[in-house]
Amino acid sequence: MTAPAPDRRQQRRGAKRAAILDAAWTLARRDGLAAISLRDLADAVGLRQPSLYVYFDSKLDLYDAMFADGWRQFLDSVRHDYPSGPHEALAQFVAECVQFSSDDVVRHQLLLQRTIPGFEPSAESFAVAQEFYEFGSDLLVRAGVSNPADIDMFTAIVNGLAHQQVANDPGGTRWVRLAGQTVEMLLADVQRRVEAIDPPRPRRRQRNPNH
Repeated sequence: MTAPAPDRRQQRRGAKRAAILDAAWTLARRDGLAAISLRDLADAVGLRQPSLYVYFDSKLDLYDAMFADGWRQFLDSVRHDYPSGPHEALAQFVAECVQFSSDDVVRHQLLLQRTIPGFEPSAESFAVAQEFYEFGSDLLVRAGVSNPADIDMFTAIVNGLAHQQVANDPGGTRWVRLAGQTVEMLLADVQRRVEAIDPPRPRRRQRNPNH
């Protein structure tokens, strides 16, 4: 059977929507997230302002699309091969998360901080963020961390590193470089508590067959 012919109209709509999103990110980086002007956005993509509502129902709908787009970018940035050692893989993941925030402060604000009054992501857009969370959780489980409270602590620590990086060294690597040490501290604490509950048994001494 031959594949159905592509819907040209839908392709054009999708391409225009993507162009509007790109322009919205550019304006947000120039003017700030909350200060995006729909008039400027329409001018940037060659539309009249009312025509934007063909693609987005409202300004909050635009933010919702940007939210989903930002998390897809985040997922794409971390989906790759990692070192075989689970601890090393987790440390690399943390470093890349903090670097991702450092690379684009505005994107970090939309994804990880509540900077837009009245904005709540839709279920569809939040599902992309949840997919990212599950990806990171899988790396944690590989490293021996599965307790939900420990996973919550991990997300708080990584977000803290990212916030510090953005606030004090945007575009730099000061807190990115702390990723390995941070992961070591977390894993050591988890291991300490596991051993407190179920201490390792001492090895039995093997008898020397010659005696």
